[in-house]
Amino acid sequence: MRCRFPFTVLPALLFVLAASLAGCNRKEIPVDNMAVVNKAIYDTASNFYVEFDEYPDEMRNLPIGIFDSGTGGLTVLEKLLSLDRFDNITGQEGRDSILDFAGEHFVYLADQANMPYGNYAAEGNSEYLQELVLKDVLFLMDDDFFCNAIEESTTGRKARAKIIVVACNTATAYGLDLIESLLDQTGTGVKVIGVINAGSRAALDELAVKEGDAPFAIGVLATPGTIATGAYERTLREEIVRRGITTPIEIVSQGGYGFAEAVDSDPDYVNPLLFAPRSSYRGPALGEADGSIRQELLKAYNFDFSDNKMLARRSPGGGYASLQLNSADNYARFSIVSLLERYRESGKSAPIRAIILGCTHYPFYLETLKQCLNELRDYREDGRYPYRDLIADEVTFIDPAVYTAIECYQTLRADGNLAYRISPTKVEAYISVPSNLLEDTCLTQEGFLTHAYKYGRPIGTEDQTTKQVPFSLSNLDENNLKRIEELLPYSYALIAPSLK
Repeated sequence: MRCRFPFTVLPALLFVLAASLAGCNRKEIPVDNMAVVNKAIYDTASNFYVEFDEYPDEMRNLPIGIFDSGTGGLTVLEKLLSLDRFDNITGQEGRDSILDFAGEHFVYLADQANMPYGNYAAEGNSEYLQELVLKDVLFLMDDDFFCNAIEESTTGRKARAKIIVVACNTATAYGLDLIESLLDQTGTGVKVIGVINAGSRAALDELAVKEGDAPFAIGVLATPGTIATGAYERTLREEIVRRGITTPIEIVSQGGYGFAEAVDSDPDYVNPLLFAPRSSYRGPALGEADGSIRQELLKAYNFDFSDNKMLARRSPGGGYASLQLNSADNYARFSIVSLLERYRESGKSAPIRAIILGCTHYPFYLETLKQCLNELRDYREDGRYPYRDLIADEVTFIDPAVYTAIECYQTLRADGNLAYRISPTKVEAYISVPSNLLEDTCLTQEGFLTHAYKYGRPIGTEDQTTKQVPFSLSNLDENNLKRIEELLPYSYALIAPSLK
């Protein structure tokens, strides 16, 4: 959003106007989030003002906008880029060996500086998370960006988005209704697709539930923030009722404490340079509370202790006085064992037939999750198999990304907004970084936002504490980039040439 010269604005008039417009068959936005909406739509002096009246009437040649709290949302971009589910001429389901989004342009935003989104609610500041989500949308709908963190005003120019894909489960859970309300008020006709509805429908589609099926369970593995909203369970229950399914279906949800952060190499959760536990660690530690590593489950976790992937301190008695996870693989193991243990302790016995990966970061470690689940099926303790009966012979892991891509295609096609370009597909990728105008006390030694500052910021200000800049070799973690190259070939091929 541009830094503009201020104009005289009558705040009271703006709020009255906003309130009157909000009543015209539009969803209400909570009062706490009205400030950024008012700034975006009415306040021409605001850093967050977007000239919606200049939005093109013809949108089909605009890019598809996608955002996530980090690079995990690239798994959704990958499904969009690689989708071949439809006949491009008729629009009917059926592969035609032509990519469904061939020739489309994409704008991707990783809000890396402000992640993990899942922690805002736990820190009592979910309103700021909702404001971040709205600002992500505004970035995709505006036509400018910062070329680097040093710029005080934007000099880069980009195209506005024709549709918004929320590739973040936590952002969908906390902000989808807000986004829909904002879009209604812009009058642009831009629509939004969220991953939770797509993932819930996908799980039931894949399981093909029919009358007379035996009771079963669906597991949901997501960030603690997403789980806290109950969005997946609520959406699944609504979909079960809508489809008239009478088979008893249990739903068990588990927060992946620190899993997404570890995938994005957040130093508060993983640091490959360390050899011993440290005080700055924010991931799971030894204990008995939810989200803790339980000493009695160490054999079930089957953690990898090689190459500092676990940071441990022994106790005089021979056990562990301290344990810290230090690799994304071990976070994956911890998460899947925690899910099964939660279900076992519930006393329910219907086998789990599907597990929804309710965070876009988790598919990066799908093979680890599958391997750990197979180990748990055969895990033996005191002559018994505590998890075997809780795991179906075949368990389907549901990645909502592919179904989000399908819904995006169907929506664009129905609205006549597919580009149908002959020219190559194009991706512009942006990432948020801390503003260079922040005081040193707001930043860690590594240059990230401190935990206290990140989660303690007030809503409704003009502060631009982070800036969206193009992907570069300087702001992408080397391990993340390598993983993208290995696991997301379509995305990497279109992003890598522009990296400097």
